[in-house]
Parts: sequence; structure tokens; C-alpha cells
Amino acid sequence: MVEDYRAAARRFSRRSLFATTGLIGLAAAGAAVSAGVNAAVDADDAKGALRTENIGQTAAGLSPVIRTERVYSKARGREVDLVTILPPGVPTENLPVSLLLHGLHGTARTAAVGNIATLLAAGVAARLSPAFGFVALDGGDNYWHDHGTGDDPMSMLLNEVPGWLAQRRLGGPDGLPSAVTGTSMGGFGAFVYARRRFEQGRPVNAVATMSPGLLTSWTEMAKRNAFINADQWAALDPLRNLDKLGPAPIGLWCGDRDRFIEGCRRFIATAHPEVGLITPGGHTDEYWSTVTPDVVRFLSRHIA
Repeated sequence: MVEDYRAAARRFSRRSLFATTGLIGLAAAGAAVSAGVNAAVDADDAKGALRTENIGQTAAGLSPVIRTERVYSKARGREVDLVTILPPGVPTENLPVSLLLHGLHGTARTAAVGNIATLLAAGVAARLSPAFGFVALDGGDNYWHDHGTGDDPMSMLLNEVPGWLAQRRLGGPDGLPSAVTGTSMGGFGAFVYARRRFEQGRPVNAVATMSPGLLTSWTEMAKRNAFINADQWAALDPLRNLDKLGPAPIGLWCGDRDRFIEGCRRFIATAHPEVGLITPGGHTDEYWSTVTPDVVRFLSRHIA
């Protein structure tokens, strides 16, 4: 079976799976890319986001190994979905993983935007990326922090996920994720998670964010009902806490017609991330499909 995957991977190699900027060909499998066509979306989750049953679609015979389980989160006070997305045909014991944080009104099942799951499978099978996986969880709509209601998804990520991963023999020796990846609200959460890991003395290896929810106005953020008040938002806002994010390399990708473009431009200008790209597109899965090849390539450089 492993040889079958490698044969398929060689076919991808001959079709230039990687270009100078990262993975390419597979991105087209998830979306029709057009600089001038990106539909607007009403909420921070793109309505075109790939569902779990779709992200397992094969690409030239390569398919990610996706498993969805229910676990009880004491930090959130409820059962949540835990979705693991792993490359096929590789040993998984102690496999490095990146958290994959969903956007507003999303779930663990919708976190793998832009065909990123299939891109990961193909890249690893082609030996163009080190083997790693993603783990996604239901985080609610409170920007991945405790809103004061006892629902604390950040505590779940920090204190419960390592144990769940260790039980599944994933992650580092103690189940720690090596990196964090997030889209929209999940991008905001990815920055907060990196900050908390740095404060614990256990920094992540990389932070990858697509269209992170970096608003510059409390009036706009207040509409999301995710923070008790402006002070709580200011205390967590990555734009106002750049010095607390830690040493991890950061990648940020955003479309030039995205609702979060102002905050993303400001972050790139002040934080000087390793990758900070503004390219044509909006807050849609079609746009994310154009950047996930570069996201996988970025993670590949740092996750191990």
C-alpha cells in the first residue's frame, strides 16, 4: 500500500506538485481560482468551507486519513468533536501535529479549508514535506477564549488536547502540538494559543494564519459578542500584544478584499512575520485554496 501511495506521489512530482512558492497543482482541485471572482460571505466561516466528507476526496489516489471522535472537554463543559487529519502510508506514532482552529460559526469538521487536507496527504506521499498531521476541535464562537461563562476553549487546547493526543500516540513525547494553524477567528485564536504556550515556556514551532480575525475597531468586534468588553479584547488582541507572541515563525495570508485586511496589513507592517502575503481574494474558500499550498510548505519547514 505504501508503494501505491509513492507511485501516485511520483505522478504528482512529474506534474510539479511544488513550485518555487510551494505546493501548486492540487489547489485547483478544491476551487476555481480567479483574481476577480470571490463571493462575499456573511459570517466569518466561509460557507464554501470544505466539510469532513469532502476533504477526504482523493487526488490521483491520495487521500488523507481522517478520523472524527467525540471527547468530553471539562474546560468547555460538553462533548466536542476531535478530528485528526493524517497523511496516508506513514508511521503515526509521535507524529508531529498542528492544531487546526476553525472560524466563527465553524466546527472541527469544517476547519480544513482550502483543500489543505488533500494537499498535506499529497505533499507527504511525494516526500516533498515531512510527515505531520492536523488536529481540529470544536471551539465555539468566543474567539477561542473564556468569555466568562465557564466555556474555555483555550484551556481545552492547552490543558486537555495534549492528553488526548498522547492517548492516540500523536504529537510530541507529552502530546504537545508542534504548531498551530487557524483561519479567520481561528487565526486570532492561533495567536493567543502561541502566546499562552510561550508564557508556559513551551513555545510552538510555527504559527500559520489565514485571514486572521484582526479587527481594529471595538465597534466592529463588539458585534461578534465574543468579549465581555473592550478591555478584555485589548488584553488579548494580537495587534496590541505583539511582544507577547513569542519566538515562533509566523505566516499570515490574507486576501486584498477580505474584511480583516486592515488589521492584517497592520500586523505585517509591525510584526514583520516570516511570511506576510496579501494576494487577490476575499474571505472565501476559493481564496484559501490559493494559499494553502504555501501554508503547507511553511509548516513543512518548521513543524518537525
